[in-house]
Amino acid sequence: MAMQNGSSQTPWVRHRRHSNEDVQEASKANETHLLVNDQNKYRSMLVRAYSSVWMIGGFALIIYMGHLYITAMIVVIQIFMARELFNLLRRAHVDRCLPGFRMLNWHFFFTAMLFVYGRILGQRLVNTVTSDKVLYKLVSKLIKYQMIACYSLYTAGFVWFILTLKKGMYKYQFGQYAWTHMILIVVFTQSAFTVANIFEGVFWFLLPATLIVINDIAAYFFGFFFGRTPLIKLSPKKTWEGFIGASFTTMISAFVLANIMGRFQWLTCPRKDLSTSWLQCDPGPLFRPEYYTVPKWFPEWFPWKEMAIMPVQWHALCLGLFASIIAPFGGFFASGFKRAFKIKDFGDSIPGHGGITDRMDCQMVMAVFAYIYHQSFVVGQNLMVETILEQILMNLTLDEQQTLYMKLGQILNERMTAQS
Repeated sequence: MAMQNGSSQTPWVRHRRHSNEDVQEASKANETHLLVNDQNKYRSMLVRAYSSVWMIGGFALIIYMGHLYITAMIVVIQIFMARELFNLLRRAHVDRCLPGFRMLNWHFFFTAMLFVYGRILGQRLVNTVTSDKVLYKLVSKLIKYQMIACYSLYTAGFVWFILTLKKGMYKYQFGQYAWTHMILIVVFTQSAFTVANIFEGVFWFLLPATLIVINDIAAYFFGFFFGRTPLIKLSPKKTWEGFIGASFTTMISAFVLANIMGRFQWLTCPRKDLSTSWLQCDPGPLFRPEYYTVPKWFPEWFPWKEMAIMPVQWHALCLGLFASIIAPFGGFFASGFKRAFKIKDFGDSIPGHGGITDRMDCQMVMAVFAYIYHQSFVVGQNLMVETILEQILMNLTLDEQQTLYMKLGQILNERMTAQS
């Protein structure tokens, strides 16, 4: 029998109507979160742009100053990130009942810093003091026993933690202990790759970092003016228009910037010590342009008949693809993390951008990929003379090095005599 009026609708019809209404209300709610519908978007854009100019200017100055200053910048960023993350689960009223407990977090932090940077920069420190025999022996000993020193510091922190356990607060203390170790993994494991990239050549740090910035800015502006379709619920202001527009912009920028940056030895030469002197080196085949004739089907008005392309530009396209497709998920992960803790930003140290952690979420993901890609597809797989020499200087005493030198000379003389 047909329904006579709206009040006699079946439960299924009423449920479907209410579901459609819910979807419409949800879509309207999403539209209010989009940048294109934000009433205060121009004011927030000016604040964000002002902060961005200062950040980019300071970043450019540090890049000009060199490898050591860039590494120092990374250390400062790590400290700010750790502080923001330590404060995220901190309960001040509980900490007051546990004197010295907050200092324990920083003890583990600086122990991890000593271990990570000792492993990465140890040999470069040895290379820096080679000319001074006394300093060379001292530094060599410190590097040799660096691992046991770090382990002893960690063990001391572990014992310290056990001794500070207080009845009624076990759950909070063990939660803080686990949280501290998670922060160390997130901050140090990933930022260690950043420092390694710097000393392989500033190019391998600067290009990936710049691509993340370009992708972020392009996504913001494309979403600002054209964003209509929500991309992911974790970030209500992210749109498909911003994501796609930023991807194309990032790929084009990667190809062009690789050519520009590849012309400067200051950016392409690896740093083998901790000095601040100017760098000069053979750029290698990656940074030597190869010439390609423009296909005949190109329009007649096209100004170039031959194009110079560096091989590194093809690698840059892979970095650009990762920066535009995968790296943004670092930001989505951070957004989900903030939603779990019901906070807008990790901090407020950068006006219009939030905290340091808010700016570094995608950078960390990108740094790991850049290092792994460089080691897998750029660096030669065969043992190099410099690598062997570093191992000799790192692991052999001065007397052992002299013995090796004499034996190697004897072997070479015998081979030369045999050939003659």
